[in-house]
Amino acid sequence: MRKQVIAYLHTHWDREWYREFEVFRMRLLRVFDNILDLLQNGKIPCFYFDGQVSALEDYLEMRPEKEKLIRSLIKDKMLFIGPFYCLVDEFLTDKTCFSKNLEIGMKIAQKYGCNDFIGYLPDTFGHSQNVVDILRDFGIDKCVVWRGCGDFPAEFSWCGMDTVNLVRGYFNDVFSINAPIEKKAELLKNNLDLLAEKSGDYILLPIGADHLGVESDIDVQIESINELLKEDYQIKLGSPFEYFKHVENNFRQFEWNDELRDNSKTFVLQGCYSSRLDLKRENVESTYLLDLATRFTKQQKETKYDSLLEYAYKMLLQNQAHDSICGCSTADVHRENFIRYMKIKQIANTIVDELKFKNHFEEKKILNLSDREFSGIVEFETTQKLDGYEKINFRKGFDKYLLTDTQRIPITEDYTNIYTYLAEIKSLETSEVEYIMPAVSETDLRVGDNFIENSNISLKIEGDNIFINGIRFSLVDFVDFGDSYNCGPKEDDNGTEFKILRSKVVLNNPTRVSLKIDFEGKWDIVPLIISLDKHSAYLKFMFDWINTQKNHLLTAGFELARPIKEVFSEDLNQLIKRNFEPEYDIRKNLPKIRGIEAKTNTAPMQRGLLIDEEENNIGVVTKGLTQYEVAKNHLYIPLLRATGVISNPQNPARSTPAGPPIEVETLQMIGNNKAEFYVFFGNQNAFVDTLNQVYNYIIV
Repeated sequence: MRKQVIAYLHTHWDREWYREFEVFRMRLLRVFDNILDLLQNGKIPCFYFDGQVSALEDYLEMRPEKEKLIRSLIKDKMLFIGPFYCLVDEFLTDKTCFSKNLEIGMKIAQKYGCNDFIGYLPDTFGHSQNVVDILRDFGIDKCVVWRGCGDFPAEFSWCGMDTVNLVRGYFNDVFSINAPIEKKAELLKNNLDLLAEKSGDYILLPIGADHLGVESDIDVQIESINELLKEDYQIKLGSPFEYFKHVENNFRQFEWNDELRDNSKTFVLQGCYSSRLDLKRENVESTYLLDLATRFTKQQKETKYDSLLEYAYKMLLQNQAHDSICGCSTADVHRENFIRYMKIKQIANTIVDELKFKNHFEEKKILNLSDREFSGIVEFETTQKLDGYEKINFRKGFDKYLLTDTQRIPITEDYTNIYTYLAEIKSLETSEVEYIMPAVSETDLRVGDNFIENSNISLKIEGDNIFINGIRFSLVDFVDFGDSYNCGPKEDDNGTEFKILRSKVVLNNPTRVSLKIDFEGKWDIVPLIISLDKHSAYLKFMFDWINTQKNHLLTAGFELARPIKEVFSEDLNQLIKRNFEPEYDIRKNLPKIRGIEAKTNTAPMQRGLLIDEEENNIGVVTKGLTQYEVAKNHLYIPLLRATGVISNPQNPARSTPAGPPIEVETLQMIGNNKAEFYVFFGNQNAFVDTLNQVYNYIIV
C-alpha cells in the first residue's frame, strides 16, 4: 500500500554556533529573502519557521519593509512562527525562564497574527518531562521532539500530550545536493523506508537543515520523485498541523511518562552540562537576579520597568539557546554571551537599587520576596560603620543610593569604604518588611585548623581525608579526551585524588566560621574555603583557582556508604527521581562501533540534588554546577571540564561527529576558575529550605 508523506519545509536556525550571531544573521537575510519570494510567488504552499520568533525579529530588524508581507503570509497560514522566543536547552533553563520563553514568544507571534502553535523542540539535547505541563499552561496540546526518544514510534503520548518523534531527525537536505533526481529519489526512499517502520499510513517528513534555504525548483523535484516512487510513497508539501490531524488516533498506542534522555538512537550530548561551567555560573546568577528584580517590581506595583525587564529576558533567552548555554560554540560567540550576562546583571541590579532607594532601604530594612518564610544569616553592604554587627569585608566604591539619586552627581570625594556586615533573620514571612538586627545571639560554632562544626553538621580533616558527617569528600581528577559535547574518558581511568597540602582558619566569629584548605594535584594547587553559619544545616564550599592543564575533568567527590541507585535532582524547579545502574562504568564500556554514543551515568541538574542515604540524606545545592555522575557508591560533581574542540572526531565516547571539528582554546578553561556549592543533610523539606536560604529572594 502506498503511504502518504506530508513534507514540511523548514530551516533549523541556530542563532549563533560555529559562527557569530551577526555572521549567521547575514545568512538569515539571504535564506529568508529566498523563502518569502517562493511563498509570495506560489512556488511553495507554506513554511515552518523553526518554532522560534527570535530569528524573525532578527530578520525584521534589518528588513522592516517585509513586515506587511510577513503578516499577510501568516494570516493566510502560509508561514508558521512561534511559540518560543528561542529554542533553549530544557535542562539548563529554570521554570521561570522557560515560561518567559513561551510568554514572550507567543506575544510576538500573536502580534504578527499567528495563533497556531506546536511545542516544537527538534534539536534540544534531550527533553524534560516537566516541559509538558508548562506547554499546557500556555494552551499548547501537541509537540514535536527528536533527541532522547530511543526506539519510539513516530507518534506517542508523552505525559498525556500528543507527541511526534522525528525518528530520523529534522535534518533532511536531499533536495539541495548536487545529484541526479534518480539518486535523490533513492536516498529519500531509504530514509522514508526507515520512517515507515515507525509510522502508520501517514509519514511526517521534514525538508530542511541547519541554516538552509529552500530550492527554487522544490515543487518540480517532488513531482519527479513522486513519479519515481509512485509504487511506495506519495509526497505532498504541507505543515505539521496537517499531519497531526491525520494521525490524531495514533498517539495513545504508545505512552511514555518520563523524561527523554535515551541515547541509543540519537546523540543526547550529555557532556554539554559540564562544558564551559563559567557560562553556567553566569546563567544561574543572571537568572536569579532578573527574577529578584521582577519580583520586586511586582511587589511595588511598578510597571515602568516592564519593557526593560522583557529586554533583559530576551538577552537571557538568547544565551540559553542550546548551542550557547551548552558551551559548544566558538570563543567569539561565548564572549558575546558574557557581554549579554553582564548587561542583564547591570539592568537587574539597577532596578533593585532604584526601588531600594525609593523605599528608603538605607534605613536597614529587609524585605522577603520569596514564597515562604525566611530565617538565617544574610549579608548586607553599607557605607556606614555600624556597632553591634559583625563586619566580614570592605571594598571601595560609590554609595548605591548616591548613584541612584538623580539630583546629585557622585564626585571623587564620594568614593568611599563600603562595608559588608552579617545580620540574623529569625523568622520573616513572605512580603513582610523588618529592620535587620545584629547577629549577636548565642552560637553553636566550633572551629580549628582541621575541623569546623555546629550542632547540625561537622567537617573534619584526618590526614588526606575530609569527612562531612561521616561522608568522605575529595577532589578527583580524570583524563578527558572529549569535546564540548561529550566527555571523552580514558579507558579504566579511576581518577587521581588531590592531596591536602595545608588548612587554616580564615574567619572565626560567633556567626560564621571559615576554613581554608589547599589541595595539591599533580600540577595545580586548588584552594577551597568552607564556611559554616551558626545553627545552619549546610556548609558553603567556594573554590577559586588557576587551571594550567588541558584535557581533564576535575570533580568534587562524595563517597557514600552504599551504592547509589537513585538521585532526586532539580529539573524546571521540581525534584525528579532518576534511577542509575551503580555498577556501570563508562570507562569500561567505551563504544567500539561507529555511530554510537556511550551510555553514561551522568545527568543534568539545575540548582541541586538529594540522595536518600537512609538516616543520613545528603544534598548538594549548586550555583552553576549543572551535571553529576554516579559510580558505585560515589557521587561526582564536575567543577571544571577542560577540552579544546567543539567536536572531536576522535572522541572515545562518541565515534562520529556532533558538530564541526573547530579548535576552541578557551574550552580548555586555562586561567582563573570558580565553583560554588553547598552540602547539607536532611529530607526533601530540608532541601527546599536550603534552596530558600541559598537562593534567597531577600531585599536588604
